[in-house]
Amino acid sequence: MSSSSLHQRQQQQQLLSNPSPFSPRSNSPFQRPFISLFTPTGRLLVLLSLIVILGVFVPWTGTPDILFGGGDASSAAKWRDYTLAEAAAFAAKNGTVIVCAVSEPYLPFLSNWLISIARQKHQDKVLVIAEDYATLYKVNQKWPGHAVLVAPAPDAQTAHKFGSQGFFNFTSRRPRHLLHILELGYNVMYNDVDMVWLADPFTYLQGHHDIYFTDDMAADNSTDLDNVKLLNHSHDLPAPGKKGRTYICSCMIFLRPTSGAKQIMKKWIDELHDQPWSKKSKSNDQPAFNWALNKTAGQVDLYLLPQVAFPSGGLYFKNQAWVEETKGLHVIIHNNYITGFEKKIKRFREFGLWLVDDHSDESPLGRLQ
Repeated sequence: MSSSSLHQRQQQQQLLSNPSPFSPRSNSPFQRPFISLFTPTGRLLVLLSLIVILGVFVPWTGTPDILFGGGDASSAAKWRDYTLAEAAAFAAKNGTVIVCAVSEPYLPFLSNWLISIARQKHQDKVLVIAEDYATLYKVNQKWPGHAVLVAPAPDAQTAHKFGSQGFFNFTSRRPRHLLHILELGYNVMYNDVDMVWLADPFTYLQGHHDIYFTDDMAADNSTDLDNVKLLNHSHDLPAPGKKGRTYICSCMIFLRPTSGAKQIMKKWIDELHDQPWSKKSKSNDQPAFNWALNKTAGQVDLYLLPQVAFPSGGLYFKNQAWVEETKGLHVIIHNNYITGFEKKIKRFREFGLWLVDDHSDESPLGRLQ
């Protein structure tokens, strides 16, 4: 017999006589090996036990707030089970809900937007569609009932850049949320949270049209300003631009619960399905919204709001002379035509529109940590 075979036989005999070869042998059959918690092996066992316990009793839900002292397990479960129908019924006032969609990185923008809405006495109508569980828990901890998450939550842990797939995934959920609220029978206003209200927009929602929206045109010079839609302009859908479609903003919309408004939302969903994001196209939700408007024009009742009251960032922040000439007419300012979280904050500050620095007490969320 070779030395290697003899060695294997010895190992097998040792295993049979001691089923736990890494534990100390005992003279008593009732004695169990003792592993100190102060040894590396002991600490590893404790850690593994905690992981198992958390995995069983705290199912993964993004970033459960209860793990960070922001609430208890029962309140977290309550908000996880909170439905859009329940949330809309809670927030609706006079049959109207104001909706935004927010992920955790944009909570400062949410608070800034809310301050401006509170100044117009409409904050109680606001419903925050949380795009991650951290946002759901944080908003409802400070402002119970005003946030809901429509599962499944997208990957919204970072501030997605405009044109990215994450941004597309985030914004492409919007028409489904709005359609659901319409089907529940409510009027709904949608805003992006990089907006600031300077006046009450509801005074501009004249008549009983299906959908109200704004032009996203920029105006860097006097030639462009000739096309700015003043208060007495036509409220029809503008003529298509160079790409064969209009350039309406999908970030400020008001809808009534009519068959026409629902038709537009369904068409928007279809267009998003037909124009998915790719590395080549880098789509966002706005072209699909415009195609939906263009393809349903004549079938639904559309209403274009005055651009002087609802200016894009490409107009308001890029032509100071126009801002001075139209002072007192601005209603909602949109901080678009710029990308980047910090750049948007910087521009808001430069124009005195970053309100959370000195007025966080006016936000329903208070001061965010």
